[in-house]
Amino acid sequence: MPHDVHTHAAGGPGKLAPQDARAITGRATIASVSVALVLVVAKLAAWLASGSVAILASLADSALDLAASLTTFFAVRYAASPADREHRFGHGKAEALASLAQAVLVFASALYLIYESVRRFIEPQPIQNEGWALAVMLLSIALTAALIWYQSRAVSKTGSVAIVGDRAHYTVDLATNMVVVAGVVLAGFIGVTRADPVIGAIVALWLVWTAKQVAGGALNQLLDRELPDAERARILKLAAADPRILGVHMLRTRAAGPLIHIQFHVDLKPDLTLDAAHKILVDCEKRILDAYPAADILIHPDPEGRAEPHGSDFFRQESGQPET
Repeated sequence: MPHDVHTHAAGGPGKLAPQDARAITGRATIASVSVALVLVVAKLAAWLASGSVAILASLADSALDLAASLTTFFAVRYAASPADREHRFGHGKAEALASLAQAVLVFASALYLIYESVRRFIEPQPIQNEGWALAVMLLSIALTAALIWYQSRAVSKTGSVAIVGDRAHYTVDLATNMVVVAGVVLAGFIGVTRADPVIGAIVALWLVWTAKQVAGGALNQLLDRELPDAERARILKLAAADPRILGVHMLRTRAAGPLIHIQFHVDLKPDLTLDAAHKILVDCEKRILDAYPAADILIHPDPEGRAEPHGSDFFRQESGQPET
């Protein structure tokens, strides 16, 4: 039986056993919540001391990061829990729901920050305690950069959409912290007071873009979008690796957090016994599970050249191109 796959060669949904993915994402969410809590406290103190709207924007972003990280903390644990009687396909979409909630929170905060930036641009106010505000922002940059590095390692191993959403928050946070530092320097040390609300507005627009990106990834999972073409091609190659399988068609795939669901039809010799056909299908399933340990796989056998059309036309592929 050919095996041309190196187990866990690349990250992504389905490529780690659920318990392994849960351990990795669990540690990443603990780190995320911890960093967010430290940053909220530090930025709150800096904003109260300085009155900077740019720091207020960064504080709002960090507060939402904390809420989103807490949501992700619980979502990844629920998503990795085993299937049960009420959820036969598992709980993987909890990750996508958490990401969508993050996107809504970010968008709402962006609207508020735009309002506050416009108000402060019309009525500019000087920044106070510039040195304290600057020190807090530099601390924020260091902690956020370290967290993003750690989250990226988790994503490369698990492909967790919830961690991707959480990392998106902190990636924007890192960039906006740098922009906020520029705003504090311009407004507090150089005297360009309107630089502060302008920076706040820039951060808000950046948050809108981030919310769109995160929501898009979450909706792809919630709407059962197919896996990327490269993953589909790999699954087809694995399925067809046995010469006893004469063709593969009707491949359908979808991701649900750390899990993936795969189903397809295979063509077999019409004269095979049920026992022989079953063994071929089990071997095929094992090959795919070797590459995607968190996959739920359903394989339907068809007698080559004798299979009558069956199934609903509504779900048939209409690309006009054979899959093998």
